[in-house]
Amino acid sequence: MDRRNFFKVGAVAITAPLVGGVASARNVKLSFEDFKKEAKVNVVYHADFPQESRFRTMLRNITNHLSVYDFDPFKIKIVVVSHGAGAKFLLKELKGTKWEKEKIDQRALLIKMEELLQYGVDFYLCGITVKRGKLAGKLYDFVKIVPSGVGTVAHLQTMGYAYIKVQ
Repeated sequence: MDRRNFFKVGAVAITAPLVGGVASARNVKLSFEDFKKEAKVNVVYHADFPQESRFRTMLRNITNHLSVYDFDPFKIKIVVVSHGAGAKFLLKELKGTKWEKEKIDQRALLIKMEELLQYGVDFYLCGITVKRGKLAGKLYDFVKIVPSGVGTVAHLQTMGYAYIKVQ
């Protein structure tokens, strides 16, 4: 086994129990005090856009980003902060939301997000968006609710997280 694959397997083995515990928790609510730098490189991806193709591109970019750090969660920590239209990609079902008539391949997106969870990627959703959109109970269990999407993005940047938004 080469060095790169060794670290991939090791990272999954180390983080899988941790991710499994978090993933089974039902929509943990975080405060700004809960945020910390967890790796040498910390990155926030901002998702407030409505295009599924753009969200897919973001997920692919995250995979590529992780790959240059050997998928090692000690080298890189990535969080995705969604709010507004970006919330729809973190929903188990669109029924009863303003996006219910949209054709989104939720299954394919879920598969990709579950893969990224194995490498320590966290998915945060704006609590204001959840409240205004009446989205509680419709979120994937791994989604963590933050007080504000834009507030979280700004707070993470003040902590040294690099900011990326897919155009």
